Amino acid sequence: MRAARRRSAAARTLLLTAVAATALAGCQLVTSEDDAAAPDRPPTNGEQQTEPGSRPEPDAMPPAPAGLVRFYGQRVQWTSCEGEFECGTVEVPLDYDDPRGRTIEIAVNRRQAADADNRQGALLVNPGGPGVPGTGYARQLEPMLGPVRQQFDVVGFDPRGVGDSTAVDCVSDAELDSYLAADGSPDTRAEEQALARELEAFGEGCRERSGELVEHVSTVEAARDLDVIRQAVGDPTMHYLGTSYGTLLGATYAELFPGRVSRMVLDAAVDPTVTGLDLGLAQLRGFETALQAYLTDCVESGSCPLGDTVAAAEQRLIELLREIDAEPLSTGGDRRLTTGWAFYGLALPLYAAELWPALTEALSAALEGDGSGLLRLADAYASRGSDGYANNSMEAFVAINCADDPTARTPAEIRAALPRFEAVSEVFGEPFAWTSLGCPRWPVDGGQRLPEIDAAGAEPILVVGTTRDPATPYEWAEALAEQLDSGVLLTRDGDGHGAYGHGNACLDEAVQGYLLRGTVPRAGTRC
Repeated sequence: MRAARRRSAAARTLLLTAVAATALAGCQLVTSEDDAAAPDRPPTNGEQQTEPGSRPEPDAMPPAPAGLVRFYGQRVQWTSCEGEFECGTVEVPLDYDDPRGRTIEIAVNRRQAADADNRQGALLVNPGGPGVPGTGYARQLEPMLGPVRQQFDVVGFDPRGVGDSTAVDCVSDAELDSYLAADGSPDTRAEEQALARELEAFGEGCRERSGELVEHVSTVEAARDLDVIRQAVGDPTMHYLGTSYGTLLGATYAELFPGRVSRMVLDAAVDPTVTGLDLGLAQLRGFETALQAYLTDCVESGSCPLGDTVAAAEQRLIELLREIDAEPLSTGGDRRLTTGWAFYGLALPLYAAELWPALTEALSAALEGDGSGLLRLADAYASRGSDGYANNSMEAFVAINCADDPTARTPAEIRAALPRFEAVSEVFGEPFAWTSLGCPRWPVDGGQRLPEIDAAGAEPILVVGTTRDPATPYEWAEALAEQLDSGVLLTRDGDGHGAYGHGNACLDEAVQGYLLRGTVPRAGTRC
C-alpha cells in the first residue's frame, strides 16, 4: 500500500489533475508586437546554443552548488520500461544541509523527442497533488502535448516521498480506509476528538514507518531535487510544465534558481500567500462555484434525480448527506459509504465536466440507498483499487503538507469560523472548515519553510488560470502572476481543474507557442 503546500492534514481536497475538454470558439490569441515580429527568439537566461539533438557540452552547464558536485555530476541511466518511455533514477541527498549523509532516489521517466533533429531539450512535468506520481502523469500527458512532444523529451518524476521514489509510508491500508472514511464534519465534541485522534495517529504512523524521511519531504527540498534532475537529464536551463500544486513547486524552483528558468508554465496556479482558514475559504468558493455549475447542468438536462430546480436539487443533496451521516449507505460489499467517502465521491467529478454524468448516476443510486457509485468515485480519487491502494498519494499529501507547515488550529477556532464557511456553501462549508485543523501534534519538523516568492530575474513565466476551477480558484492564478516579477497571466474561461490539453484550441496554441518559440502571450489574454 502506498500514501501541499500549507494545506491541512485533514484536507479533503487534493489538487488533482483532471481531464477536461472545454473549447471556446472564436478565441483570438494576442501576442506582443516583439513576439509577432520575431517568434523564434534566441536562447535566454544564458542558455548555450547546441546542435539539434546533441547534449550540451559540460562547460555549458551551470556549476554545481558547494558540496553537491557528486549529485550534479550524475547522468540518468535510462532503460526501456513502458512503450516508448524509458525509466531511471536520480540520486539526491536526504538532507541538503548534510550532503555527505543519507541519500534517496527520485524515480524519473522520459519519452524522447520525436523530432531528434530539432530537439530543444527536456520538458519536466508535474501534476501536483501534492503526492501524485509524476511518472504516470508524463505518460498521461505526453499524447496531449501535440507539437511540443516533437521537440522536447517529456520527463516525469515522482517527487521525494512519492510513488516509486523513496516513499513515505504512514499507515496500513485498513488504517488509511479508516482515516478517509472518518467524519470530516463532526457534530459533537466526541466526534471532534475522534477526528483529532485520527490526525495525530496519522502523524505518529509517518514518523514510525518512514523515520527521518518524513522530516525531508518539503516543497523546498523537492524544488532543489528538480535542479539536480535538470542537470542529470543534460539541460543547462529548466523547461517545466506544472499543474495545481505543481505550480507551487515550479514557482519555488523559480525563486531558488531564477537564472536557470527558461520556459515555465504554471497551470491551475496556487497562491503561495494564502494560508490557514483563508486558504480553506478560497478553495471552498471554488468548489461551490463548480457545484452550482453541475447542479445547473443537471437540472437543465430535464432528468436530474435531485430535483427540478437548482435550489431544490441543492436542498435534496444536503438532505442526502445528512442521511448518510446518520446511517452510512450499503455498497454491496464489506465497505459502507460514510460521509468521508461521500465527500470524496462528490468532489472528484467537480474537477471535470466530463465526469458530471457519472456523478448524476451515482447520486441517483444513492437516493435509492445504494452508495456503490459514490464509493467508486471516491476510490478513484484516492487511487484505491479492489486489492488496495495503487500508490501512496494520500499519505504523501499529508506528509508534504505538514512538512511545509506543521502548525495546527484548535477545534474552538474551527467552531468559531464555521459561520463564515457555511455562508459560502451549505453542502461543503462544514467539512472544508474542519480541513483547517492543520497538523495536530505533528511529531517532526524539518524546518524547511516556503520562501517569499517573486522569482526576480527569471525569464517570463506563464501562469494559467481557469475561471471556474474548483480546486485552485481563478483568483489564485491572478495573484501568482502578480507576485512573480516576470509572471504573465493566461486565462481559460471554462469549468474544471487545469487548462492546457483540455480541448481549448486557443489556450493550447498559446502554451505551445510559448514552449516551442518563447512567444509570450500578452498579459490578460483570455481563451
